[in-house]
Amino acid sequence: MTDGRAATAVEAVFREERGRLLAALVRRFGDLDLAEEVTAEAMEAALVHWPVDGVPPNPGAWLATTARRKAVDRLRRDTAYAARLAILQVEAERAAPPAPEIGAGDDLPDERLLLFFTCGHPALPAEDRVALSLRCLAGLTTPEVARAFLVPVATMAKRIVRAKKKIREARIPFRVPDPDERPERLAGVLQVVYSIFTEGYVASSGCDLQRPDLAEEAIRLARILRRLLPAEQEVCGLLALMLLVHARRDARTGPGGGLVLLADQDRGRWDRTMIEEGLALVPVALTGGPVGPYGVQAAIAALHDEAADITTTDWPQIVALYDVLFALTPSPIVALNRAVAVAMRDGPQAGLALLEQLAEEPLLRDHHPYHVACADLLSRLGRKGEAAVAYRRALGLAGTEPERAHLRRKLSPE
Repeated sequence: MTDGRAATAVEAVFREERGRLLAALVRRFGDLDLAEEVTAEAMEAALVHWPVDGVPPNPGAWLATTARRKAVDRLRRDTAYAARLAILQVEAERAAPPAPEIGAGDDLPDERLLLFFTCGHPALPAEDRVALSLRCLAGLTTPEVARAFLVPVATMAKRIVRAKKKIREARIPFRVPDPDERPERLAGVLQVVYSIFTEGYVASSGCDLQRPDLAEEAIRLARILRRLLPAEQEVCGLLALMLLVHARRDARTGPGGGLVLLADQDRGRWDRTMIEEGLALVPVALTGGPVGPYGVQAAIAALHDEAADITTTDWPQIVALYDVLFALTPSPIVALNRAVAVAMRDGPQAGLALLEQLAEEPLLRDHHPYHVACADLLSRLGRKGEAAVAYRRALGLAGTEPERAHLRRKLSPE
């Protein structure tokens, strides 16, 4: 096998197995930093051995065995570290059953939800919970996580280090919480899954608009959550939302990978099977208890997916749903999306007036969709010079090449 083919095989296994392997090692050894380090070392070992020996029949188990051996070797060399981990493991086993051994012939136990709930522990600040989970379980780089939350890379790196330190020093156990603990922890877990999805829906950077692997991973994790917590409306709502949005993936880019806006998409390319599944979940997410933000967003997505085109979309109902969503989560991003919907219902001047009220919001100053929305409405009003200024501002902030190419076309003379 060539080095290139081996690297491709390692990358494919890494995407599939990294989160499961990391979670299993964390439960086995009780230390997140150790688990991350030996997981990386196991991947490096695969790049050395697989080009010579071939990809093993069970590459995930090979990586697990290699990572475990490297962890054991490290603990043998560092007795003080091993003693500290032993204390942590005793405490963890008092709170939860001991972890099963990871053997060469075993299927890796899927313990990612255990790690999600640990990273979502209320002892951690909300922003740290999501950042750590994205970094560890989704495998996003620190810059990608930073982009998702509109903060500098250095700030995000500090958050991730701080979160790991808090888990270690507070001796937070790596376990799925008891039923009476889950409600307060679930919101953080759902935010983690949705953050993974949004990075897949619009990548933070690079040559491609989308990262379907991340979006599909988020949907898969939401399905697991749905099986684990079938009575939770917001789990249902999140799954419905992601299905209804991801169903449009094939129509969101043209033949060359260029951005295609919702108004211009060929709706015949939307995944009708995925849409039907999402539509069936929306009523479940909206009934049986208080409505949550994900259920409301799923209802908005459903209205888009049910419409024949942009002009026949039920914009009054979408605005009404954004009113409900803003009451639940009064954020500048929700206000931005509501303003765009108002523009579709009442005209560009009405939408622009709302956007101008948001001009001083710190979260939106470097948020390129805000400047795109302003530019589009200014253009519709014939204010071409002001629109060009807003398009240039958006161009400087856009993360992917398809987004930048779209904005350059907007700035080109007709």
